[in-house]
Amino acid sequence: MLRTPLLLAAAALMIPAAVSAQGPQGVGPMVPASGPILSLAVTETIQSAPDMATINTGVQTRSMSAQDAMTQNAAQMDKLVSMLVKKGIERKDIQTSGINLNPQYDYSDRTGGKPPRFMGYEASNQLTVKVRKLDGAGELVDAMVAAGATNINGPSFSIADPAALLDQARTKAISTAQARADLYARATGYRSARLVGISEGGESSPPMPMMMRSMAMEAAPQTKIEPGEIGTSISLNVRYMLER
Repeated sequence: MLRTPLLLAAAALMIPAAVSAQGPQGVGPMVPASGPILSLAVTETIQSAPDMATINTGVQTRSMSAQDAMTQNAAQMDKLVSMLVKKGIERKDIQTSGINLNPQYDYSDRTGGKPPRFMGYEASNQLTVKVRKLDGAGELVDAMVAAGATNINGPSFSIADPAALLDQARTKAISTAQARADLYARATGYRSARLVGISEGGESSPPMPMMMRSMAMEAAPQTKIEPGEIGTSISLNVRYMLER
């Protein structure tokens, strides 16, 4: 019997009286332990080209009257949304992400105890737009500016339906975990490693932001957007019983 637990990196060996065969949805039957238990945390990532981009855009307007600022903003926003729909963006992929109205003051001259100078009201309306045809994303950004958008941020790339990629990552993670468990078994004088428990951690296909310059700086050439690749990851916690 191994007298000292083996603790290396993300792995741990322990010798319990029994171990539960734990799946992603719960705890299974108890498995009598005949050898030390090896616990592993494994994360695998599948790289692929994204098929969707999220772009944040919006309109800012300013007026001495709060109502006028909001009215002007609404008119410009209607024009922006109408353009997006004409360009083939579905209504479900256009979402308001924030509406703000704030007074604006000039604090540059405070000499002699002068109060800040009131400059009017600024209204802003922000949209989150999902773009599913990436080959036209650059053209769409230029069209946003032409339609009255005063700020653009993004894009953030993602996978619309990552299910197949996640399954590939799961298969790869299981293979990695088994190979690592077999290595620990051999290194500690055991014949094999038998899987007795598995649970799934977080899955992710994190968006990759690509920052854009202020639209006031955009020149005549068409905006270029390069999607590159992103990673879709899965994390597993697995346990093996080492056997003689």
